[in-house]
Amino acid sequence: MRPGFLRSGMVAIFFAGALLPAPRGNAAEQDAVTVDADTEAVIHGALNYLAGQQGSNGAWTQRPGSAQYPVAMTGYALMAFLSTGNLPDEGEYGRNVTAGMEYLLNDIGPDGIFRDANQGKYMYNHGIATVALCELYGETGSPVLRQRIEQLVGVIVNGQSAMGGWRYKPGAKDADISVTVLQVAALRAAKNAGLAVPQGTIDRAVAFIGQCYKQDSGGFAYKPGGAPGFARTAAAIYSLQVCGRYNDPEVGKGSDYLFANDDENAEWWAYGCYYAAPAEYMIGGDNWGRWYGLMKTVLLGSVVRSGELCYWDEKRSQKLGPNYETAVFVTVLAMPYHYLPLYQR
Repeated sequence: MRPGFLRSGMVAIFFAGALLPAPRGNAAEQDAVTVDADTEAVIHGALNYLAGQQGSNGAWTQRPGSAQYPVAMTGYALMAFLSTGNLPDEGEYGRNVTAGMEYLLNDIGPDGIFRDANQGKYMYNHGIATVALCELYGETGSPVLRQRIEQLVGVIVNGQSAMGGWRYKPGAKDADISVTVLQVAALRAAKNAGLAVPQGTIDRAVAFIGQCYKQDSGGFAYKPGGAPGFARTAAAIYSLQVCGRYNDPEVGKGSDYLFANDDENAEWWAYGCYYAAPAEYMIGGDNWGRWYGLMKTVLLGSVVRSGELCYWDEKRSQKLGPNYETAVFVTVLAMPYHYLPLYQR
């Protein structure tokens, strides 16, 4: 099952006018990791599950009957469908993608702020929704979509803290890795789609990420001076790579930390996997093959099967809900399809 069409041809990626150095590994090594029949069946069953969870307004929420986090959950769900080649009105789930995209676009206010987003931790919602819309714009080229994305990117650029990262609300005085990763991913997706991103914004973000590095362990902390952890390290090394720092020594050491500290029972494990997978994918080679094999074993062994539907519960995501876990794990399992430009070399 590979609906839609293959997006390819990105042999060099430009960020703020500068040619990025090629990451380690190569396309042949990435292509050596494939989606087998069992995994493909689970992916298809999970997409069927997500399609059935979409609301009449085009949004996804945490779980059936919930009204929580529609902006963020719609962003994550759209990324799952995009990772399997579905585009607006193209592919088996093209109508679902269109409806989700229209919900997000209609929810953006004149100031570039999503109306339905959790205002307490707003930038989480803003980041993932912007990533999804940038990926969609890169494939559709819609002028209307571009105009809205420019507003969203402006909120991110103008909302960067003095520390160089981002926090729950635009313009906060402090910053943390978990919010920052979504903003730099959104900026990278925007640049991939042809939008301007100030290099100074990226440079300050890289400096902040570096302050969170713990040399003794090779891991990264939530904030400078804190303790390292699995999810925060995954977010950090992925952030460095989308900022063009593929070959920084900290990326390799952070990868070693992930392998040594991978524990599906750890706090925020699902969240960490969402960034660990593309981080290892960009490193390539044996790292990517080993990581995907680990993920496939755990995810296929823990998926809930109900007839033709497949989903994951919320045990590994601090009860963010089955829609979140299912969207995250589909995106991870579908990565060998190579559909998402954000993850391409």
